[in-house]
Amino acid sequence: MPTAPATGPADTPPLARFGLGTAAVGRPGYITLGRDLDLPAERTVEALRARTHDLLDAAYAAGVRYFDTARSYGRAEEFLGGWLAARPQCAADSVVGSKWGYTYTADWRASGVPVHEVKEHSVAVFDRQIKETRALLGPRLDVYLVHSVTPDSPALTDPELHARLADLAAEGVRVGLSTSGPAQAATVRAALEVSVAGRPLFAAVQSTWNLLEPSAGPALAEAHAAGWLVVVKEGMANGRLADRNATGPDTAALRAAADRAGTSCDALALAAVAAQPWADVVLSGAATAGQLSSNLTAAGLDPAPADLAALAPLAEPAEAYWHTRAALPWA
Repeated sequence: MPTAPATGPADTPPLARFGLGTAAVGRPGYITLGRDLDLPAERTVEALRARTHDLLDAAYAAGVRYFDTARSYGRAEEFLGGWLAARPQCAADSVVGSKWGYTYTADWRASGVPVHEVKEHSVAVFDRQIKETRALLGPRLDVYLVHSVTPDSPALTDPELHARLADLAAEGVRVGLSTSGPAQAATVRAALEVSVAGRPLFAAVQSTWNLLEPSAGPALAEAHAAGWLVVVKEGMANGRLADRNATGPDTAALRAAADRAGTSCDALALAAVAAQPWADVVLSGAATAGQLSSNLTAAGLDPAPADLAALAPLAEPAEAYWHTRAALPWA
């Protein structure tokens, strides 16, 4: 089983520090801005399976080795598992992370759905979903995260659940959590205190950090210092920092900096994530080969401290950022 990178950016080849997330292509509906321009009008299972496999092929060929999925990403685990099974040479050195705790409820519909996914961090859901994940990914599960933990989640306090997760960790799976919401930092710090039989339980975290929402940074630095694998999601703020969307006054500094550097807004935004010394893996959520190629040019950028300082004013209050994100449409 490949080892998830945990030694820090200085020890990891640039492209190996980037991962591919499958949230945008594993189901017909998601909340990335402009997604209707990126996917086929007929978003059949086979069409998105083919799109996912094409992206996985392109990412692997470019040097990406971390692949992220989740139980709630429609059929993304199935798509990724099929790709790995058909390409044993890729499976041999890839790192696969998945997440449990949300149940997909949209029934392969993109819109007109009251609730696309239902969150529950219970022992019963873990017991069900780890079996489902294993059935789809087989032995290819390196990292398993409790999906979207907030400070009130039982994932931080339930001793029976902790025992289940400790058993999984004993099998060699790196157990952790993903975070969301304005209290990400508090969640990470609470998770750092969780132990079973005197040993830390969690060893990985996937959090949102981007130029608009950097509030979790200090807590993620603490997690990295504790030896956790730190994976960063939503580095482009669900498309708000993409070239086609970064056109307003709130992102003017990013566009100006990208123009000076002769690069795209998305590449510079992801390079800013990769410049954080605690970030082990930076996820691309690309839905097209062109987006992926543009995203991965971030690996060749090295923003100077002055460049990063010029982008700092883009940061929004965490509450405002998450309020905006909650209002993004599923499409």
